[in-house]
Parts: sequence; structure tokens; C-alpha cells
Amino acid sequence: MLDTRRVLKILHEISSAGMIGALGAHLVLVSLATASAVEYAVVRRGIEAITKYVMLPSLGVVIVSGLLAIAVHRPFHSAGWAWIKLALGVSVFEGTLGAVNATARDASALAAKVAAGELPASAMDDVLRHEWGGLWVIFGLAVVNIVLGVWRPKLGKRAAAASPESS
Repeated sequence: MLDTRRVLKILHEISSAGMIGALGAHLVLVSLATASAVEYAVVRRGIEAITKYVMLPSLGVVIVSGLLAIAVHRPFHSAGWAWIKLALGVSVFEGTLGAVNATARDASALAAKVAAGELPASAMDDVLRHEWGGLWVIFGLAVVNIVLGVWRPKLGKRAAAASPESS
């Protein structure tokens, strides 16, 4: 029988891989902008699908499994790195919904209008600039969260045995 802590860890790690993989795929696809508005509209639909079917579900599992792990594993209650991950996780959640998901959806709709000749290609400029910035910030925060989870630095008060006064 699997214990709850291990199940949560497995879910958290697999969903973290899904999240970072979706962000990486999104970055690669955004960089493939072509001169053809029709091809670009298809790429944008792919980005929207990756965001909807991989990134958002992975994000949900990362958040829920991380919160539950803190709740059920007592040592995490006093682990500074776990609380930093929680704070960064909230930022990743908000940023992913706003700067990544919403921008992917908006850019997909704009790209379809550009491909149909309803808008000039320059209509994408602001959305793409916002998207690039958001993607790199969220990607960086996700990497920091993974590093904290693996490294688990000792943060907070030092043990009494380590202080010179206790000798």
C-alpha cells in the first residue's frame, strides 16, 4: 500500500514535469513564427491546446498536491523552503492564468483574424511581447520551485547545537 506522502510526491513531481514541459513547448512554438499568417494561426492553435490540455491540468495538480503535502507531512510545517515554494506557487498560478493562458487564448484569436485578413500582422506585437515576458518569468519561477524541492535548503533558525553559545 502506498502512503499518502509518497503518492503526493509522485503526483507533484509528474505534474511539475508536465508544467515545465508545456512551458518549454510553448516557448519553442512561439519562436517558430513564420511569414505565413495561416501557418502561424495553426501554431497558435497548438499553443492554445498545450496550455489547455497539459499546462493547466499540470498546474492544478502541482498546486493541490503541494498544499496537501504541506498539510499531511509535519516536517514541512517548519521547513522554510516549503513555505517559499508555496509563495512562489501562488505566483506561478496567478501568472500562468494571466500571462500565459489568457495570452495564449488571445493570441490564438488574433492570429486567426490576421490569417483571415481582418487585422494586420502588427496587431500581434503587443500580445507577443507580453507573452514572451510572461513565459520567461513563469518558466523561471517554475525552475526555482523545482530546485527548492530537490535542494531543500535549511532556512530559518539554526539548530541550538550549531550555535557557539551551546558549547
